[in-house]
Amino acid sequence: MSQSYDYDLFVIGAGSGGVRAARLTALGGKRVAVAEEYRVGGTCVIRGCVPKKFMVMASEVSHQLETAKGFGWTIEGASFDWKTFLTTKEAEIARLSGIYTANLGKAGVDVLQGRAVLKDNHTVEIVGTGQTITAERILIAVGGRPFKPDVPGIEHAITSEEAFLLHELPKKVVVVGGGYIAVEFAGIYAGLGVDTTLVYRGSNILRGFDEDVRAHLTREIEKHGVKVMLGCEHTEIVKTENGLLSRFSNDWEIETDQVMFATGRQPYVKDLGLENAGVELTESGAIKVDDYSKTTADNIWAVGDVTDRINLTPVAIREAVAFHETVYKNNPQRFDYEAVPTAVFSQPPVGTVGLTEAEARRACPGEVDVYVTRFRPMKYAFYGAEYRTLMKLVVEAETQKVVGCHIVGPDAPEMIQLAAIAVKAGLTKDQWDATCALHPTAAEELVTLRDKQAPQASVG
Repeated sequence: MSQSYDYDLFVIGAGSGGVRAARLTALGGKRVAVAEEYRVGGTCVIRGCVPKKFMVMASEVSHQLETAKGFGWTIEGASFDWKTFLTTKEAEIARLSGIYTANLGKAGVDVLQGRAVLKDNHTVEIVGTGQTITAERILIAVGGRPFKPDVPGIEHAITSEEAFLLHELPKKVVVVGGGYIAVEFAGIYAGLGVDTTLVYRGSNILRGFDEDVRAHLTREIEKHGVKVMLGCEHTEIVKTENGLLSRFSNDWEIETDQVMFATGRQPYVKDLGLENAGVELTESGAIKVDDYSKTTADNIWAVGDVTDRINLTPVAIREAVAFHETVYKNNPQRFDYEAVPTAVFSQPPVGTVGLTEAEARRACPGEVDVYVTRFRPMKYAFYGAEYRTLMKLVVEAETQKVVGCHIVGPDAPEMIQLAAIAVKAGLTKDQWDATCALHPTAAEELVTLRDKQAPQASVG
């Protein structure tokens, strides 16, 4: 390291990507510091994937109680205490954050509390302290933040960040949005006994997902107690004596305790000082990077949600590893964004990897074969519940390569992780079919699909 710099690498943001890059680089013998303005762990650990999954688990118990009754169990006096859950959840988040902090320390990383902003392409300032630090290289990993539209009364609404820390569980809520965060929180609230309405301006939820998945999930979440209102949006939110009155473009009104907006997230670049260092943004407001996560400044890189590529925690981690290999091990690596599995922890959950049917029909040079099954899992069929699972394989006809796999139903996220190996490896439908089924499971349907489905109609 040149003596003119305080550190070899300075990382802005201690989320999943920033922490991984900082640890690897420090373990490689470099001097590394990371600045975090809130809590070490970032969105995923503190106000995202991890606490959300805890909330999903808590809310699923109500469905498990229903199933238990169907199997002959008598459970009396079951109730849910929000404050007990909140206390336990916060203790676990603090424990996980502490582990991240400890691991950084063990690796020799200096952790600085505060928001770091760029003063030039080698210098950062810790806001409010007057402290300036120089570094040979800088990595930006500040993630994103929820977006709220310009609606009269929007100041009365909350986002997912506030939803994790509500002092009281609402009795009635409107969740606005059609993406995975909105759908997940609608399921959480409904499962916890909250009167829940999901409002989305589009024609169906989960834009960008396979059309069969979108239609199937809409039906299923309604069976789980979520009222879905499509094709409309807020015109205003009015605070009343009893709560919040939401008015919509279809002239409908509803009064609730809370209104939660989950209408997207934006890269957290405001007042970061990017212009001082020559770091440019894309048209959508994300940090512009090349295939190796390098920004338009020679010595500055960026990974994770702030680059708005694929906004998933494991992707940010893999981008961080590729950055370290490229910059510090003379082993240029680019993360491969093809066939990245993803899950929506709705109720029921969604697991998907690869191309949707519509994408495949556009991308594949010839015909596309589609295999679909819808069935009642044996757990629900046993006592007559009407919850149904969807499984779908999208196959390039000429090569018979499976290019997409989509599941809606219990354990879909667990199944899709393993299905993703096959899709990523480019296995054919014959190879899927040659795999012996494991009976009795829902997953066996993936290797026993025989009937092709006619092309689907496109939905916006």
